[in-house]
Amino acid sequence: MATILIKQAEIVTMNRDGDIFVGDLLIEDDRIKAIGPDLDVDPAQVDKVIEAKNRTVIPGFVQTHIHLCQTLFRGKGDDLELMDWLKQRIWPLEASHDEESIYYSALLGIGELIQSGTTTIVDMETVHHTDFAFQAIASSGIRALSGKVMMDKGDEVPFPLQEKTSESLQQSVDLLEKWNGHDGGRIQYAFSPRFVISCTEELLREVRSLSEQYQVKVHTHASENLGEIEIVQAETGMRNVVYLDHLGLANERLILAHCIWLDDEEKRIIHERGVHVSHCPGSNLKLASGIAETPDMLKLDISVSLGADGAPCNNNLDMFNEMRLAALIQKPVHGPTAMNAQTVFRMATIGGARAVGMEKEIGSLEVGKKADLAILDLINFHTYPSFDVDPISRIVYSATRADVETTIINGRIVMENRIMRTIDKDIVLPEANRSIQRLLKRANLR
Repeated sequence: MATILIKQAEIVTMNRDGDIFVGDLLIEDDRIKAIGPDLDVDPAQVDKVIEAKNRTVIPGFVQTHIHLCQTLFRGKGDDLELMDWLKQRIWPLEASHDEESIYYSALLGIGELIQSGTTTIVDMETVHHTDFAFQAIASSGIRALSGKVMMDKGDEVPFPLQEKTSESLQQSVDLLEKWNGHDGGRIQYAFSPRFVISCTEELLREVRSLSEQYQVKVHTHASENLGEIEIVQAETGMRNVVYLDHLGLANERLILAHCIWLDDEEKRIIHERGVHVSHCPGSNLKLASGIAETPDMLKLDISVSLGADGAPCNNNLDMFNEMRLAALIQKPVHGPTAMNAQTVFRMATIGGARAVGMEKEIGSLEVGKKADLAILDLINFHTYPSFDVDPISRIVYSATRADVETTIINGRIVMENRIMRTIDKDIVLPEANRSIQRLLKRANLR
């Protein structure tokens, strides 16, 4: 039974009472055994003691929309809008992936996520080689819901990404049966139809049935771009969310990325059906897609969490950046008190946990919950003075990913004193460069 004692840290619990105090946190195996201002624990009786005076402990971030398969494409899709970005860059590069490039793309992204305090992700892969992304997820220690992307429709889709409906479904089920529940549930499967434009009605109806049968999440994109919405309306006669509801997919197992251009009926459906929205402000701004009406969704008690999306539409996977943007972009329209630091930090932690159906397991620091947390060193020029400053405001508005010192997932130290313990940077970075060179040549994009 492995034990870790974190001593004398500022602990931001995100529990129901919002408790913040200086104290200790005891981890036993994969869970929080005790937490309080002054625990009666003999340091000699635990396996590891982390002296955390002048450090801040927070729940690990939960990012609900990530594309690990795209991390290699960082800098390869700049200054394009969504559909051009997909057709000219992302789809050709995804079609060029091989087993090795998927593996190192995933490790590259996970390394960045862990370094910036993210402990759980909802990940969407590409059509092929998803097993190798799962291998990277398994070895890295990150908590993840992931799945192969599903695309059985689309004339402009590169041939290697074109699927037959039956094969897409079968490959997804095969991956689910292999990986769902791996390592005591640290890894879960999520069916991942790309978006309505690239999926037949038959596929989406089968995904609905399989999601219900296996009780797993469905992760897809919706209402990210006005051109996308026009295509969906022309093909189905309905807007995105109305169509998904028509197919029976709108329920508490559905995670919708973006949801920028929703009308009142779609917001009503999302609220009434318990659908979860993943807000991706960095990606939405860079692709010029728009600004989601997040304050309105929160007023309707819609479940809204945060995600960085992929490296080629954001250029980093940093939750500190997403929190700051999520707060700031709303203030010019809705006023300075809109999307305050507490609201945004909740979206990044317990809100993400709610989206993945794990709010009783992660998202806050409480006895019995999984030991998923980050330790921050906020003793620096950009975070001072600290006197009489709200700790959560300090984290959201001043802190950066460089302030993350240690990351613990499932009770396992995956980064300590900014040194990765589960991913070898000296191997991954050169392999990432070799992989993208190979993909660019294969896709004829150099």
